Amino acid sequence: MPEYLAPKPTLPQLPRLITSLPGPRARALIDRDLAVMSPSYTRGYPLVASRGEGCAIEDVDGNVFLDMTAGIAVTSTGHAHPQVVEAIQAQSARLIHMSGTDFYYEPAIELAEKLAALAPFPQKEDGTKARVFFTNSGAESLEAALKLARYYTKRSLVVAFLGAFHGRTYGAMSLTGSKIVQRQGFGPLVPGVTHIPYGTHASLDYLEKELLATILPPQEVAAIFVEPIQGEGGYKVPEDGFLERVRQICNRHGILMVVDEVQSGMGRTGKLFAIEHWGVMPDIVTVAKGIASGLPLGAMLARSELMTWPPGSHATTFGGNPVACAAANVTLRLLETELMANATKMGELLFSGLTQLAHKFDRVSLPRGQGLMVAIDLYDAQGNLDRDFRDLIVDRAFYRGLLLLGCGKAAIRFCPALVIDSQQIQVALDILSESISSLT
Repeated sequence: MPEYLAPKPTLPQLPRLITSLPGPRARALIDRDLAVMSPSYTRGYPLVASRGEGCAIEDVDGNVFLDMTAGIAVTSTGHAHPQVVEAIQAQSARLIHMSGTDFYYEPAIELAEKLAALAPFPQKEDGTKARVFFTNSGAESLEAALKLARYYTKRSLVVAFLGAFHGRTYGAMSLTGSKIVQRQGFGPLVPGVTHIPYGTHASLDYLEKELLATILPPQEVAAIFVEPIQGEGGYKVPEDGFLERVRQICNRHGILMVVDEVQSGMGRTGKLFAIEHWGVMPDIVTVAKGIASGLPLGAMLARSELMTWPPGSHATTFGGNPVACAAANVTLRLLETELMANATKMGELLFSGLTQLAHKFDRVSLPRGQGLMVAIDLYDAQGNLDRDFRDLIVDRAFYRGLLLLGCGKAAIRFCPALVIDSQQIQVALDILSESISSLT
């Protein structure tokens, strides 16, 4: 029987290392990769993935790792969830592509109906809440939001936040305020974007009392772009009342509030959209990453009355692909019926365990975050953020069978699949503790 038709054996869901790392097959593939792949890719450690199941990743040499990254918060239902795989197989046997901007097909309509009903917007008297534009990625969702905000308001200026990551295409990159390397050498960027510090009332004081009174005429500001919890910027949680106040500023001046839920959305924080924790209703929401359990799909959701742009003003060839939409429909059902509740429960366990680590190690901060979107900072002996120390810990964890990712200046983020269980969380905490101990 051909390998691709053979039944897939179940992977162990805890680390199993059988070779040195990287193993011989991994080394050979890394050498091939170095010869042909763009040097702009960021590879933290020499993992060469072969297959995944649940919260486990097996490399090409048969080593199994406990994955606390979920492909950067993407495989929300775990790697190769059987129900998602079944939906992908069934849809790909019927229809793989028929561009949704020119034609109609049911999986996209069904998904749009679900997202529109679940969107964190006020419901209108006629029962409608939102309209949906499908994309291939988070960056494309931000591009669509920027274009719609400018089109609807007939204004050109926007406000974004330092530390924000919205993507690497030109509009999204211009909104991004995360790292120099993401912008350096690519100017000129899209004009009209002003960045302010994230998450504090002092920052909003500066916006209201200084910027809007001097160089940013409020009647020319189209939108404020904000992450409810900053992702790439360090899993930062804003001060109490911050997001509510952003909404008030927008209301006062007729500015649209655009909430980027690309990393924080799709059940990761225990609610479908992280903004729901604050009870704030935005005007536009962008999603991607976890929406289709690993297939490339994103969406821009807007209050229905904002979608005034005419046919042809914005479109996409692949966005809303039938196979990706089929995966997303199953993903949403799994999130609502099981996995958001598990994200809350397991997130509390993870938070508690990381708190204990912070009390054990002086160079580890208390955790921050919500649900399964949690981070800790790492410090040097003098109490300064220490990126090198963070990177060493992530590296040591890999060689013990645990996959982690950094973010922010010196943070480790924990964004596992929402199917993770208590044993896996404890093993991850134990490996993390061993990795820190080996360096202190």
